[in-house]
Amino acid sequence: MSWTRRPLTLLAVCVLLAGVAGCASVDAGERGSGASPTPVGTLLEDRDAEGRPYRQVAQRDAPDVGIEVQPDAADGWDVRLTVRKFRFSRAGAAGAAVAGRGLAHLYVDGRLVTRLRTSEYRLAAHLVPRGTHHVTARLYADDGTAWAVDGRPVESTADVTASEPGPGATPSASAPGEARTHGARRIGGRGSPDRAGKAS
Repeated sequence: MSWTRRPLTLLAVCVLLAGVAGCASVDAGERGSGASPTPVGTLLEDRDAEGRPYRQVAQRDAPDVGIEVQPDAADGWDVRLTVRKFRFSRAGAAGAAVAGRGLAHLYVDGRLVTRLRTSEYRLAAHLVPRGTHHVTARLYADDGTAWAVDGRPVESTADVTASEPGPGATPSASAPGEARTHGARRIGGRGSPDRAGKAS
């Protein structure tokens, strides 16, 4: 009885090992063939100010971003992004375009301030001096291309007005100003109602 079980057991082990080896060789062959994964979207000739090309996707597949900027207690600005159909990639992610993945670039008046892999950021007061400024969040894929819809980058802009403290007021006690997000300025997104924030 034990003699007949042993050959069957050995046969089963051999079949399992052959199957695993066969699968491994198929996987290795696919990885080593140089075949790349299916490309996401279409690269356009249009580029951003830093020369990065736009990666156009259909509206139904496009990520979306909203931005809200509020004054904080330390005379700076709290920036909060709201994203849909998008996830932030971790630092060190592979430099490939994956649908709905990547990072956000944050601009003040068209000047790059930082690259974000999270939805929150504190903008220092000196980056937003007295006057009205445009704070823009634009979504990028991990390969450096800008997500785009209908030839325009997926981004959202908040208009921020900063004021200086009055005579005799200390900077920590003064209101740095106000911020307003304009849904009409949102490009590549689905729009949103205006949101305003004012320091108390």
